[in-house]
Amino acid sequence: MRGKPLNADHLLAPLDLAFWNIESADHPMHLAALGVFAARSPAAGAHAADLLAARAAAVPGLRMRIRDVWQPPALRRSLGALTRPWPAVGRPPASALREPFASAVRRSLAFGGAAREPDPRFDPLDHVRLHAPAADFHAAAGRLMERPLERTRPPWEAHVLPGEDGVSFAVLFKFHHALADGLRALTLAAALMDPTDLPTPRPRPDEPPRGLLPDVRRVPELVRGALSDAGRALDIGASVALSTLDVRSSPALTCRPSGTRRTAGVVADLDDVHRIRKSVGGTVNDVLIAVVAGALRRWLDERGDGSEGVAPRALIPVSRRRPRTAHPQGNRLSGYLMRLPVGEHDPLVRLGLVRSAMDRNKNAGPNRGAGAVALLADHVPPLGHRLGGPLVGRAARLWFDVLVTSVPLPGFGLRLGGDPLGAVFPLAPLAPGHSLAVAVSTYRGRVHYGLVADGTAVPDLDRLARAVSEEVETLIAACDP
Repeated sequence: MRGKPLNADHLLAPLDLAFWNIESADHPMHLAALGVFAARSPAAGAHAADLLAARAAAVPGLRMRIRDVWQPPALRRSLGALTRPWPAVGRPPASALREPFASAVRRSLAFGGAAREPDPRFDPLDHVRLHAPAADFHAAAGRLMERPLERTRPPWEAHVLPGEDGVSFAVLFKFHHALADGLRALTLAAALMDPTDLPTPRPRPDEPPRGLLPDVRRVPELVRGALSDAGRALDIGASVALSTLDVRSSPALTCRPSGTRRTAGVVADLDDVHRIRKSVGGTVNDVLIAVVAGALRRWLDERGDGSEGVAPRALIPVSRRRPRTAHPQGNRLSGYLMRLPVGEHDPLVRLGLVRSAMDRNKNAGPNRGAGAVALLADHVPPLGHRLGGPLVGRAARLWFDVLVTSVPLPGFGLRLGGDPLGAVFPLAPLAPGHSLAVAVSTYRGRVHYGLVADGTAVPDLDRLARAVSEEVETLIAACDP
């Protein structure tokens, strides 16, 4: 392997490595966001593409590619430092001996792994593309979501879609989940927008230096931590096994992957969501999840699949990262697993069941239960991720039935070339064997649902999008005196 020695900070975090290896050519694992802008002129789309290409070169995170690591070049040099004889006089302190070996051990863990590094051949024009005018932004986005990202280059793309009406354009940002999670992708995309006054990120504290052996005084703490980790892993495994029992899901939510994609978007008024929340209690997120449950009920009944007794397992990702931390390193995710009460006919009872399930999850915390499977990635060696990634991907359908995730967005308005961003639809990765993923964001007083589906399994995604709007109206009516 050629190139500069790897720094331990360049290696992918375990969960990033898992996402990198779960993907296949027929089933890409990127996330995305479709932003719709109001255009002040018919040439606004072309101008936006030029700006994105020009600005991308100045964003370090967008220059990072992911490279497989099989034989770290610094390993032999570090081991050589251990075997090199030292003179009898002037022998270095013990810390000087320990550090080369500790570095060698850390780097050896990269065997079978991957690392981020700047791409010396980075060309923004390879990543920013201007397309022909589109009549339907979501239809165009669905076709673009089918295409995997180029794995030999920094794994992101920006597709500019001028509107046929001449008064709007859209930008589809695609990021591989190994490069950025939702929060990090937002940060990278926002760096390409017109300059704004952003909060200063909190600096990341430096890690204390690590020696060859742990401090004896910390041994009891390390033992307790190891036992706690083992107990947590057993708890998560048992919870996953139990989650597959009892209540049935719907065949409409799983499928044989076809490689095709459809996307759809729904916009709701955030004030209406707050109205529902104030009437029945709970959180905004409880209401947004209950809307998904009610929409699935309508959709299954309308298409003839039936919702009676159906309670699909929804994975609700939970970010474990502090939003303003500078230079975030890798995915920091856990999750909650809950049964969506799709079979319940009363909308307020459905909302109450969602609220109770989320309260139980929060009381247990994000580090235990079936939804916390992502935490186990830290205990799998890199080679295990490489060899077991495809198998884990195929097993996702046994763990959960639908992803429902919330993506935070800034409260201030964004612009590109002076044109305001009016709507932004987050688009979540679609796990192998799943037919649907739902992402939600709030922006400028509006709630945006982004739906991603297997195009063959869900040809009627627009019907589900309509059911989301209808469920919001149903909840409002049910809450009115």
